[in-house]
Amino acid sequence: MPVELVELQAALPVHLVAKGDLEAAGLAPSSIAWAKANGFSGEAGRTLVVPGESGALAGALFGIGDGEGMLAVGALARALPEGDWHFASDPAEPELAAIALALGGYVFTRYGKKPGKALRFTLPSGADAARVGRIVDGVFLTRDLVNTPTSDMGPDHLEVAVRMLAAEHQAEVSVTRGDDLLAENFPMIHAVGRASSDAPRLIDMRWGPEGAPKVTLVGKGVCFDTGGLDIKPSSGMLLMKKDMGGAANVLGLASMIMAAGLYVRLRVLVPAVENSIAGNAFRPGDVLTSRKGITVEIGNTDAEGRLVLADALALADDDEPQLLVDMATLTGAARVALGPDLPPFYTGDEALADDLAAASVVVEDPLWRMPLWRPYDAKLSSKIADINNVTADGFAGSITAALFLKRFVEKTHSWAHFDIFAWNPSDRPHGVAGGEAQGIRALERIISTRYG
Repeated sequence: MPVELVELQAALPVHLVAKGDLEAAGLAPSSIAWAKANGFSGEAGRTLVVPGESGALAGALFGIGDGEGMLAVGALARALPEGDWHFASDPAEPELAAIALALGGYVFTRYGKKPGKALRFTLPSGADAARVGRIVDGVFLTRDLVNTPTSDMGPDHLEVAVRMLAAEHQAEVSVTRGDDLLAENFPMIHAVGRASSDAPRLIDMRWGPEGAPKVTLVGKGVCFDTGGLDIKPSSGMLLMKKDMGGAANVLGLASMIMAAGLYVRLRVLVPAVENSIAGNAFRPGDVLTSRKGITVEIGNTDAEGRLVLADALALADDDEPQLLVDMATLTGAARVALGPDLPPFYTGDEALADDLAAASVVVEDPLWRMPLWRPYDAKLSSKIADINNVTADGFAGSITAALFLKRFVEKTHSWAHFDIFAWNPSDRPHGVAGGEAQGIRALERIISTRYG
């Protein structure tokens, strides 16, 4: 079960120990002797419980190494014995430590997995309990959505999830579904999703006062991706339930924004589809006319995410928001370049880029700016249409995908694209293997600072 952050009158202490600095941690001589006898010297991520004179627990030591970051304390959620605990001295970043503890206790229990330990921890002094709660709730929502298999998280289910979130915060939801997508001019969303028995749709959620600054979030909602007629190998489909990770992340971010009551006119757009194979599937070589009027030759049906995003971005752009963010599990190239833990982002707004870089460090939500390298735009050329959805040489795949999307954003004041993985391949201190929120804690900090 998630770690409870509460006020406790009596709790066991956890001492944070820097590497090789036992004496500076304010430990009793007996605890220092115990640590040395067990070879504990404050190495990052290691927990050592300390017995009292009667043999009962007297506390615990946790190694913070040479400053690996405050999210590392999330490991305590799984390492400490059940019971009530507190930090012996307040961490340098109390709010981040509290968030890490709560995130580290996450367990996905929908299909019978047992909840974690019953652990209660005193909220560190200086941490805002309400803010910690809404950040953790947003991350947990994202993780739950990504972890749910497509049998229970197809386009229909994803729409239900959006409606549930909207009901919680009195937001409005409208949905354009099936052939209505053609009537309302969302042809590429329709083309990508029409082969599925679960109808494609564009989910549109709005919240906040009409006159407030407009913040629009667009999330790729490909609930499963076979690759279409350019079918993936079976190994390539094993994690495709997470191909709606962009939608899951923007919904987690929306949850944080609405729970905080920020002064924004929030809009969330989720093109929800399943890229399936049937007689009416779109084909390599087809030419699709996008909502914006740009014609797109299909070089590969497995590059479908950018197609559904393009129609949604064109709609968002018509509204001329102050900030437009799209998030998508878009390219394997991003993982080749930066690995699973460091999502690239793209923007032409230097101030936003600087803010994202700074926020990612402060809240330990790693991000790395990549260039919208204009010379690569020519790689998307087509002999018969305005643009191809892929390049011929396969180079710079994440950059060229971002350049593809950029063509559909013209009026927005500030736009950023995030090419996320939305998955932990293995356990990390603040999250077990499985679905993960990436970039949204950094974005929450920026949006709450600008519009708080």
